[in-house]
Amino acid sequence: MIKKVLVANRGEIAVRIMRSCREINIRTVAVYSDADRKSMHVCYADEAVHIGASPSSESYLNIDNIIEAAKATDVDAIHPGYGFLSENALFSERCHKEGFIFIGPSPGAISKMGDKISAREMMIKAGVPIVPGTRKKITSDEEAIKIIEEIGFPVIIKASAGGGGKGMRLVKKKKDITSSIRSARSESKIAFGNDSVYIEKYIDSPHHIEFQILADNHGNVIHLFERECSVQRRHQKIIEETPSPILTPEKREEMGKHAIEAAKTVNYAGAGTIEFIVDEQLNYYFLEMNTRLQVEHPITERVVGVDLVKEQINIANGNELALKQEELQQFGHSIECRVYAEDPQNNFMPAPGRVVHITEPRGNDVRVDGYVYKGFEIPLFYDPLIAKVIVWGKDRPEAISRLKRALRESRIIGVKNSLPFLRRIVNTPDFINGTYNTHFIDKNHKFLMGKAPVDKTAEDMVMIAALLEYLEKIEQSSPKELKYIRNNWKDYTRVKNVMKI
Repeated sequence: MIKKVLVANRGEIAVRIMRSCREINIRTVAVYSDADRKSMHVCYADEAVHIGASPSSESYLNIDNIIEAAKATDVDAIHPGYGFLSENALFSERCHKEGFIFIGPSPGAISKMGDKISAREMMIKAGVPIVPGTRKKITSDEEAIKIIEEIGFPVIIKASAGGGGKGMRLVKKKKDITSSIRSARSESKIAFGNDSVYIEKYIDSPHHIEFQILADNHGNVIHLFERECSVQRRHQKIIEETPSPILTPEKREEMGKHAIEAAKTVNYAGAGTIEFIVDEQLNYYFLEMNTRLQVEHPITERVVGVDLVKEQINIANGNELALKQEELQQFGHSIECRVYAEDPQNNFMPAPGRVVHITEPRGNDVRVDGYVYKGFEIPLFYDPLIAKVIVWGKDRPEAISRLKRALRESRIIGVKNSLPFLRRIVNTPDFINGTYNTHFIDKNHKFLMGKAPVDKTAEDMVMIAALLEYLEKIEQSSPKELKYIRNNWKDYTRVKNVMKI
C-alpha cells in the first residue's frame, strides 16, 4: 500500500498531484532545482529534496538524482506527472528495479506506444483506423518521394519518437520533400535523440479529439469520454473542452470502443490518452497514445466526477477499477484555458520574471490549477505554462459565459502573459459556435493578434503594485523616510488598502 509518494515534477502539476495525495493521507516529497527553491510545490509538500542545477537536464531529467532523492526520503512510489520523464521507459524501468512503484504504465507499454511507427502497426492489428501513410521509418529521400507520390499531397512528416509538434513538417509540393525531411530529422534528433521519421496523409480541416482511458492490472479497461483539443498554436494545445461540440452519441461510443481496444493491444495499465484526428465527415484516425496524465485532464474530472490522480494511485496499488463503463456518463460541459508566461505580441516568446501581483478568478464552478504567487520569480528554464483556468456549466453556453467571466477577473502583473489572447479566443464567433478546427488560430489570426485595448484598471494596478513594493522596502530600511511619506502623501493609506483587497 502506497503511503508516501515522490512527485518527480514541478509547477502546477506537482501541486495538483500533492493535493489528491493529501486527501487520501499519502505523504508527499517534492524535488526541486536551484531555480525552484521558492516554488509552491516545494512549500506544499511534506518534504523537499534539492536535485540539481536549474537546467532540466541537471535536475528534473536526471534519473540518478531523482532515485537518490527517493531513497533518501524512503518513499513507496514515484509519480512522474507529465512532461520531463513521464514517458521515459528507462525511468519507469529504473523505478521498478530500485524497488519503487512507478505510478504509470509499464516500461514495455511506454516503449511500444512511444514509438509512433510501432504504435501505428499495432493499431492496424487491433482494427483501429489509422491515417494512410508509411508503416516503417523512412530510410532515404528517394523512398520518401516514392511513398508521397503514392499517397498524394499534402502530407505530414513526423518524428517517430515525437510529440508536441517537434519534428513535424507539412509538405505540399514535391520540391519541399527533401528539405522538410532533413529539418524534421534534425529537430527530432535534438528533441528526442532519435531522427527516425515517417509520413502520413495530411487530413484537411482536422479536429484533434482524444479519449481518456483507465486500465488496471487485471485486464479491465474503460474510457472516460473525449476531449476536444483543436484550439492549437504550432501543434500546442491552448484550450480544451468536453464534450466535443462535433461528436454524435453514436460516434462517441464507436471511438470510445476503439480507444479501449488500443489500450488492450499493449496490455496497458494506468491512465492514458488515445488521440484521434477527425475530419469534417467525422471519419477518425488514430494519431498517437500519451502514456501519462494529460495537462487537460481536469475537464474530464469535472464532467465525469472522477479524480484521475487518485485512480492512478489505486491502479498502482494493484487494485481493480471500481468504475464500470456502463455507469459512467458526462454531466454538463467543462472548458480549460492554459495560461502561459509568454508575450503574444512578440511571437509568443517566453516571458520569465517576477510576479508583482496575481488575482485568480473565484465563484461557482471555477477551478484554477497554478503555482505562481505574488513575488515568485518565474524561471526561464522550463515550459512557460503557469496556470490553468477550468470552468464547468450545465451546458456549453453557460460554460463559455463562465469562462469569459473568469478570464476577465484574472490578473497577472509583472510578466507578460497570454490572458489577453485567451480573452479574444473565447469571444471569437467560431469558438462560441463550436465551428472550429485545428486551423482556428490561423483563420482568426487578424482578430486574435490585434492590439488589445488598454486595460486602465490593470495599468493602475501595475503602478500601485510597484509603489507598494517600494514602500515595503522603505519600511524595512528607512523609517524616517516612511514617516515623511505617511505625513505628506494623502493617498498612502488608500493604496495600502487597495493592495490588501
